[in-house]
Amino acid sequence: MSLIGRRESENYYTSFEAEDLERSSSSCSQGHRSSLQLETSEGGSICLLCFCNLISNPNSPSVHLSYALSQLSQAISHFPFLQNLRNFHAHLLISPLTNLLFTCNDEPIASQAIDLVLNLSGSDDSEVYVDFVGRIADRLSSSSLIWSRRQIYSLHCLGLLLNCQIDKPDPLANIKNTKALISNLIVGLQLPSEEIRGEILFVLYKLSVLEGTTIDNVDDFLGFCPKLLQLSLDTLMKAQSDEVRLNCVALLTVLAQKDYLRSSLFTDDQTRKNLTEVDSFMQEEELPRPLVVLFAESIKGPLLSSNTEVQIGTLDLIFHSLSREGSAAENIVVLVEQGIVDYVFEILRLSGNKDTVVNSCIRVLDLLSAAEPPFSQRLAIGFQALVPVLRYVAEVPFHPVQSHTLKLIWICLYNCPGIMSRSQVEELVLILTGVFKRHRSGELGMLPETFITCCSIFVAILKFPFSHGILNLIPSVQEASTNAVLSCFCDSRRYPSQLLLYSLYLLKEAYAFIHDENANIGSNDRTVESCTTQVCETHVLPWLRRALDETEEEENILGVLETFHSILLQGSDVETRKFAEVLATSSWFSLSFGCLGLFQTEKMKCRVYLMLGSVVDQVLGHDLGQLIRESALYLPSDPIDLLFLLGQKSCHDMELLSCQSAVLLLLYCSSLYDDRLAEDKQMLASLEQYILVNNDNISSAITDSVALVPLVNLYGLLRGSAALSYQTITYSTEAEKVLFDLVLENELDLLSSRFHPVSIKWLFQQEKICVPLSKQILNFCRLNNINGNHIIVHGNNNHIDIQAIAELVAVGDSLGAKFMVSLLKQLQAEEGQEEDITSVLNLMNTVLNIFPGASNQFWVYGIGREIQNLYYSLSYSSSHYIFKLCSLLMFNILRSVEAETLCHHEEVWLPLIIKFLEVLNHTMVADACNQEGLIVIGIFSLVLRLYANKALVEASKAILLNTCLVSTMNTVIESACSKGPALVDCDEETSTGETLIFVLLLYFYSLRSMQTLLPGTLAWQNCFELSNSGTQTISVICIRCHDLCRLLHFGSPQVKLAASYCLLELLTRISDKKCPGHDELNCSVGYVMSVLAVLQGLVFDSDIGVAINCGLCTSTILGWEIQETRVTRDDKWSRLVVEELSLSFTAPGLASKSFSNQHKAATHIAVALLRLNQVPAWMKSVFTSSCISGIVKNLSASNVSPEMVQLFFMLLVSDYLSKEHIACLNHVFQVCRKHVYTDGFQEDNVEEHFEKVVSFPDDLDKVYKLLNQFMSKDSSSCMASRGTQTGNKKLLEEIDMFLQESSKRVTLEN
Repeated sequence: MSLIGRRESENYYTSFEAEDLERSSSSCSQGHRSSLQLETSEGGSICLLCFCNLISNPNSPSVHLSYALSQLSQAISHFPFLQNLRNFHAHLLISPLTNLLFTCNDEPIASQAIDLVLNLSGSDDSEVYVDFVGRIADRLSSSSLIWSRRQIYSLHCLGLLLNCQIDKPDPLANIKNTKALISNLIVGLQLPSEEIRGEILFVLYKLSVLEGTTIDNVDDFLGFCPKLLQLSLDTLMKAQSDEVRLNCVALLTVLAQKDYLRSSLFTDDQTRKNLTEVDSFMQEEELPRPLVVLFAESIKGPLLSSNTEVQIGTLDLIFHSLSREGSAAENIVVLVEQGIVDYVFEILRLSGNKDTVVNSCIRVLDLLSAAEPPFSQRLAIGFQALVPVLRYVAEVPFHPVQSHTLKLIWICLYNCPGIMSRSQVEELVLILTGVFKRHRSGELGMLPETFITCCSIFVAILKFPFSHGILNLIPSVQEASTNAVLSCFCDSRRYPSQLLLYSLYLLKEAYAFIHDENANIGSNDRTVESCTTQVCETHVLPWLRRALDETEEEENILGVLETFHSILLQGSDVETRKFAEVLATSSWFSLSFGCLGLFQTEKMKCRVYLMLGSVVDQVLGHDLGQLIRESALYLPSDPIDLLFLLGQKSCHDMELLSCQSAVLLLLYCSSLYDDRLAEDKQMLASLEQYILVNNDNISSAITDSVALVPLVNLYGLLRGSAALSYQTITYSTEAEKVLFDLVLENELDLLSSRFHPVSIKWLFQQEKICVPLSKQILNFCRLNNINGNHIIVHGNNNHIDIQAIAELVAVGDSLGAKFMVSLLKQLQAEEGQEEDITSVLNLMNTVLNIFPGASNQFWVYGIGREIQNLYYSLSYSSSHYIFKLCSLLMFNILRSVEAETLCHHEEVWLPLIIKFLEVLNHTMVADACNQEGLIVIGIFSLVLRLYANKALVEASKAILLNTCLVSTMNTVIESACSKGPALVDCDEETSTGETLIFVLLLYFYSLRSMQTLLPGTLAWQNCFELSNSGTQTISVICIRCHDLCRLLHFGSPQVKLAASYCLLELLTRISDKKCPGHDELNCSVGYVMSVLAVLQGLVFDSDIGVAINCGLCTSTILGWEIQETRVTRDDKWSRLVVEELSLSFTAPGLASKSFSNQHKAATHIAVALLRLNQVPAWMKSVFTSSCISGIVKNLSASNVSPEMVQLFFMLLVSDYLSKEHIACLNHVFQVCRKHVYTDGFQEDNVEEHFEKVVSFPDDLDKVYKLLNQFMSKDSSSCMASRGTQTGNKKLLEEIDMFLQESSKRVTLEN
């Protein structure tokens, strides 16, 4: 121990002398005071003064020193001893321990001493820590310091002390001469010992970290930087230990962070030379070597280290060295040329995607990318290592190096586009597709610059030649481009305009790529292209509207227009036309001029008119948009100025004439989509002025219909719109005349051009052009092959289609029907027009197929007379095909014409009926007829049906009283009945079965009209006779009851259905006539029993219509009560029907399969039996109290039908119901009634959905279905008038009757 240390120790213990004298304790063997002795936990004691003397004596044996240090270390492992030593005796050990560190050559002893120093420095008394640091630093900063291996322990201890300075005072404040310390340490760096240099570097690192924490030690390192840097780099380059490398890198990193390296390492050549001259300690041959080169060589070793911490530290050193402002670009080039990029890529390749390594590598590469030419070459080599990294960072939201990785890939693709392999292209596309997908869903956050780079990379890949031909890229490209655009709209809080341009750029390039790929492989699948246009339609287009309202930047609006224009130019024909239609229907013309109003620049004007030209090309075809493109430079931006330009006199000025044509085209195309660019009055005035001012040369200017169509369409639209809105506008009759003259002179084919519906309707209201319009209708028939069984429409969507023609005919204020009838009349007057006549007739049938109501217009304008003329024409009456078409046309007209309309031209009907009867007689062979005859029978049925509305009275009489027709029908019926069981084979597929069905249909309507049309003609009772012995005043159509029963029993399903309707109608007529005072039926009870047997058997028929009709027939006969006791007493079949009915209500699963869904028919029979004066006794055994309880239990408001309510009403009247039954039924029926009123009341006359009208001669199946539906409807209406109607109204009526009757009974009982 030094003199100063001994003196301090003596002074330290003087204060305790008085106290020690008063104590009676034992001292050590050297006689030292007991206060210096500290007892250990083992019972012994340590004399601190002896310990200090021992370690201070340089001659002390090492074994003694080691033992003393170990004993003290063992003692301080117990906290009470350590606390006592720290609090009262720590300062005594400072000087001896410091001296021991500088004199000791034994590593174990030095390690024990260092541990003791660190333990004492952990005391709450910070002066101990400061004293240790100060004493060690003073020794190391001494000018007399001679470097040797002994200093390694003091250096190590100082480094540990500086490293644990947290919660301690600033150690630099207690170092007397920091610069001297740093200077000595720098000198020590020149020692050959790598271990000592490592310790020195660590101390320097800690000192550099602490530098600047106080005012006194600011910039202590700055003056030593050149020398320190030179030595540090030399050490780093030669070091083999990762620990030394780590300390050196840490020191250099701190110096770089403090910007010391920029002034020493990355300086110009002259400065570097001056700094090198100052370093006189360097060898002369090392002076010319630039420090930046030395820096590059020095960091290669650490970069190759197997220690990840060393690699990351070195990478951070490079980052901090290059990221400071003022770093010379040429120095970065030097690092790149020295191969540092290759080392970094190797680290990245072997990193295993460790986040810390990836972050450090990518940050460094991003800085090195500033040296573009050399870096790009190195980047091309290391590109393979970037793809896995991108896959990793793309999965992490807002990854710190995500944007840097993408930037590096972008640089590589931009400078070396041919570097990627096919697999890398596919992988990059999949990664970026996933990025856009997760970004859209919100799963992956992304900075704006990252999004922009992703779009740029994707576009670069799409433009890469090797990308073409990779078919599996197409779905990913479509998905990525779609998600990129949609992600700009998914976050409502962020305005998407800043990123929308880049996403639209990607969308445009993706669309072109997909289109080219489909074209190359010859694919017709446009699904992917359709997705792109769908995105534009549903997201981009609405955004554009909002952007114009919010005055978005012009660049963004131009970007949207450019994208849309690119799709129109590059897409397939189908998709571009579809997209153009979407734009046009979205008020694109008004939107375009809105852009011109906001941004009055030549760039915007050019883009808008070019875009409009492309839209017109796709919408109208014929390359009409070229007119707009050629005049774009001369057209104004304001629509009002366009109208002014239109009203000028051209005077053979070709530029003005071209502009006027373009204006007309714009107004015409926008008007097709009701997109008005100006008020109607202004447009009409400009059009009329254009017509009148240019009257002299307008004919020469308009050379074809393409130029005339816009003018005629606009004029007709403006005039027609005013008429529709009931506006009174002034117009020029002279201009109108000039326009019509142009139509006549140029033979404008209106039906082959695209017209607005309002415009074409107005034109079809003008009789002045009746003749040309009739000719155009004929041309339409010829062009569209309306001939035979198919309608083939030629041309594109610009032509008026058959639907538009049908609308023009059906509308009441249009003359379309008149033009067609006039055309038919003109054709009849000429010879050899059979083909044109058939085309016109087919067109009429097609019109009726679309709009059945058009039959009224045809009839009013005399179609009946023209058909009559055709039937009796010398030229065309012999044509069977024309007869078929005319007959179908008549059938179609009768199917939908209103009865009031038939009062017009009623005189034509009788000749028509006579003609039809003649044809029917000629076509009938035995018991069958051909298709012409069947259509005639169908016409007869419709004529008799219309008689119900008091129309066609004479025609109906002519049908009913025709003996040939009666004989024909009787022949058909007799032949059918004679077949017996073989009749089932005569279905609608055979001529016999087909004829039989049509005859039954005619008989049904004859039954409905005969009584009112020919009262007293038919004795209904005779229909129950077995032979024709009854007396009839006149020969009329009559099929007897037993014949109908034969048809019901043996016939095919269609025959059964028609016969059941006929029998129901017949029995209904007989029931209406059988009342008190009339004669009984001319039949026996056995006859009635046999009829009932047939009807009751068919209650189980699979056709519900047949079953219900037979049930109604049975209930009707039972209602006559003809010797009811005999009829019902032993009627086991009726009992079976009623039992099945009760079983289906109580236990639906137990009822026979043949009875499923047939409870309505059986209900009618049960109700009829309950209505008899003498109800069969077995009814009580069927509807027992338990049976009725089961039925009521299964009853709910949702399954109540009128028939069921009627049955319960009769059970109530017949006293079959108990009070509990009545109460339950009242509740259910009230709930049911509430549901009916809640869900909406439905009238009986609900509109029926019938088959469309028959259009072609061979379509007899539709004729039958239509007549069958009419028969079903008319029969149901007839039943409704007699109290058996169906529907909610009937249900409510039956419920009211039941509730009223139950209420009466409750009142009577009370």
